Amino acid sequence: MEFKEIQELIKLVSKSNISGLKIKQGEFEIKISNKSGEVVTTAVPVAYQQPMQLATPQVVNAPVTAPVTATSQAEAPKQEATPANTYVFKSPMIGTFYRKPSPDKDVFVKVGDSIKNGDVLCVVEAMKLFNEIEFDGGEGKIVKILAEDSSPVEYDQPLFLIEKIG
Repeated sequence: MEFKEIQELIKLVSKSNISGLKIKQGEFEIKISNKSGEVVTTAVPVAYQQPMQLATPQVVNAPVTAPVTATSQAEAPKQEATPANTYVFKSPMIGTFYRKPSPDKDVFVKVGDSIKNGDVLCVVEAMKLFNEIEFDGGEGKIVKILAEDSSPVEYDQPLFLIEKIG
């Protein structure tokens, strides 16, 4: 399953009234659940499905709910402080954030750069897959980079502050 397909499924589940979605393709299985407005995604190979399901209630459900709500409350004042024409670009997935396509290359974007739809802002590596994260908010200018290069990022974590143009 392609990364963009997974992104679209997450968006559909978060916008709909369904409580969850489970898809199985060959040896890959993805489960997306929507609990109280927050989308939680779990992807596992079918071969590892049984052991992971046994650990899910203790490991996934307890930690995910508390930190996510605490983070949302902590970010609320930051969002109020940002100007009306500023957009907070958030991570579409969990993984490792990289500003460069490879260590010997230049960064994708710098503060002050103008960007438009389809421009690559960064790479998020998840499970040995390097996913280029593209801007999809029209036109803008990078105001601030909020994540450190080579650092772990969470789903929906703010990565960039972008000033909307036009």
